[in-house]
Amino acid sequence: MERNGQSATKFDFALDLHSGVPVYRQIIDQVRSGVASGSLSAGDQLPTVRQLAVDLAINPNTVMRAYRELELGGLIETHQGTGTFVANKKIEKSTAERERRLGQIVGEFAARAGAAGYTVEELIDRLRDLLPSGAQRR
Repeated sequence: MERNGQSATKFDFALDLHSGVPVYRQIIDQVRSGVASGSLSAGDQLPTVRQLAVDLAINPNTVMRAYRELELGGLIETHQGTGTFVANKKIEKSTAERERRLGQIVGEFAARAGAAGYTVEELIDRLRDLLPSGAQRR
C-alpha cells in the first residue's frame, strides 16, 4: 500500500504480557530493534495509534505514550494526516541509555534462565562459547 509516495511496511508487533516489561516499553524496544536489524528503515510507515491498539488489544494511550517517546528520541516522525514514519535520522544512544538497555536485557535473560533452572555460571559458560574462536576471554 502506498500513501503520498511512501510505502507502508508491515511490521509485526508482539507483546509478552508475562515478561514484566511495560507494554509501552515493549513497543519502543521493538521499533528500535526493527530499525537496528534493518527490518524497519527510514520512511517506513508504522501502524496508526488506533490500529496498533486494536491489533494488540491494548489501550490507545499506551501506544500514544510509546510513539511520543520514540518521536522525542528522534526515531519516528508523525505527519498530520499522513501517518507515523521511521525518521531519516541516525539514532545515537547515550552511554547511559546503552548501559540501561544492556542491564535490562541481561536482567531479563538471567531471570528467564533462572526460572528454567540454569545458574549464572552456566549462562556465562554458554555465552563464552559464542565468542569467536580467537577472541580473548576474561
